Amino acid sequence: MFRPKALGGALTALATVAAGVFLATAVSTSPAVAAGTGSGYLHTNGNQIVDSTGATVRLTGINWFGMETDNKTFHGLWSNNPWRGQLDTMARLGYNTLRVPYSNDALKPGATASGINDFVNPDLIGLSPLQILDKVIDYAGSKGMRIILDRHRPTSAGQSPLWYTSTVSEATWINDWKMLAQRYAGNPTVIGADLHNEPHAEGTNPAATGACWGCGDTTRDWRLAAERAGNAILGVQPNWLIFVEGVSCPSGGLSNVWDGDTSNDEDCGWWGGNLSKAGQFPVRLSVANRLVYSPHEYATSVYRQTWFDAPDYPANMPAIWDKYWGYLYKQNITPIMMGEFGSTLVDPKDKVWLEKLMAYTGTGVTGMSFTYWSWNPNSGDTGGIALDDWTNVNTTKQAILQPYLIAPSGGGPTGGPTGGPTGGPTGGPTTPPPGACTATYRQVNAWQGGFQGELTVKNTGSAAVNPWSVTWTWPAGVTLGSGWNATVSQSGTTVTAAAPSHAPSLAAGGSVTVGFTANGTASAPGAVKLNGASC
Repeated sequence: MFRPKALGGALTALATVAAGVFLATAVSTSPAVAAGTGSGYLHTNGNQIVDSTGATVRLTGINWFGMETDNKTFHGLWSNNPWRGQLDTMARLGYNTLRVPYSNDALKPGATASGINDFVNPDLIGLSPLQILDKVIDYAGSKGMRIILDRHRPTSAGQSPLWYTSTVSEATWINDWKMLAQRYAGNPTVIGADLHNEPHAEGTNPAATGACWGCGDTTRDWRLAAERAGNAILGVQPNWLIFVEGVSCPSGGLSNVWDGDTSNDEDCGWWGGNLSKAGQFPVRLSVANRLVYSPHEYATSVYRQTWFDAPDYPANMPAIWDKYWGYLYKQNITPIMMGEFGSTLVDPKDKVWLEKLMAYTGTGVTGMSFTYWSWNPNSGDTGGIALDDWTNVNTTKQAILQPYLIAPSGGGPTGGPTGGPTGGPTGGPTTPPPGACTATYRQVNAWQGGFQGELTVKNTGSAAVNPWSVTWTWPAGVTLGSGWNATVSQSGTTVTAAAPSHAPSLAAGGSVTVGFTANGTASAPGAVKLNGASC
């Protein structure tokens, strides 16, 4: 489970920079743009991530946590929405990358996964945490998504300021990374390693015991540890990107904010979010063009930083981001992949913060990459994109993120659910001509007394269908259990899948996949229609 950040120190005064979209001065020509997340393995070029052809790729992803907890696997597998249905929604909304937090406990031989609804996810019964991860990676890859693995915790008990603890050694940390690199070698769906989540300060200066940056102490210098682990991984899998987070306080110690002496107080930021020393002390890897810096950034719903109460908020925020990590992108040093950021949006300041932050990352394929925290609705201090049913979506959050999302190849219309045309003729829903759609069906699973399937309908017409509605028939005795990616209902033998409110339009050439579980003998949908027109 995600934990709040605890901080010491105060931000030094910063010059205010006007908000808005920016371009690195070193970029002078328009880059080639890769479809979705590109092809082959990824590498870096200046402040951009590029694919195997050199085309620019922007990772616009989301976190799906749980493998770092006592469950040792993805949360929400207990819900009525099967795991594939959840990935379908992520891809359709435009999230092209999945960041997967794990703890070393989940990698141990004999580790068992818990919290799985075996009626909804019968294909996961008896699988180990790694075997479940294999299935998620395979299916995400089939949708054009990429995977970033995140060592989130040494054990399921909680996060740690350093990359090792008294029970989990640095050798275990590195060896487990090498095992994962070997396990997924040759599978370009898995693109890299986020080495350790949120290194941060511990103890007070000058007797600091937490993660520092550039201090030179090999037991605490996160920059040096990242080099050791990153180079070990690249020795096994030289094609991976190495994602390196920041620290909280560069000294590794909390500022002495309680002693009344401010002479040695330093500039501290979020756990994992302070890369202010990375320019002076860069991470040095054995393979060129593999380093991506990955800061974390949060809102008042996580911790009330001093800058949220500044009189010029939110105009002060770009200068703060510049200092901690944005300069690395602006100076064309390395790409930025913001690994975590999120909010409940309960405080009005948080909505302004999220809008400002997204604008700061830039629009289009050359903007900064990111993975939003989180898909999970059970993140205590941020909530999620998914609502408590793990099926429907928080439309307020999604609307802010949507303009910055680049859908994966095969994940749905480019731009996500609101990226296509938004309406048909005035006065009612669009009705395509007969034959202006195709339908394909895939049975995902079957068990005694029930089955799970996916019906994909493509709009082959020349205009958008808005709002769309798909109907089909089943034999008598087959009844709907649950549905996702649409509002699914049944009357007699006819099933109707109506467009969700956040994705009412089905663009010309676009497809929608309706997932469901059903009771009765496994049967393919018959007489499939899109807004009354037969497919």
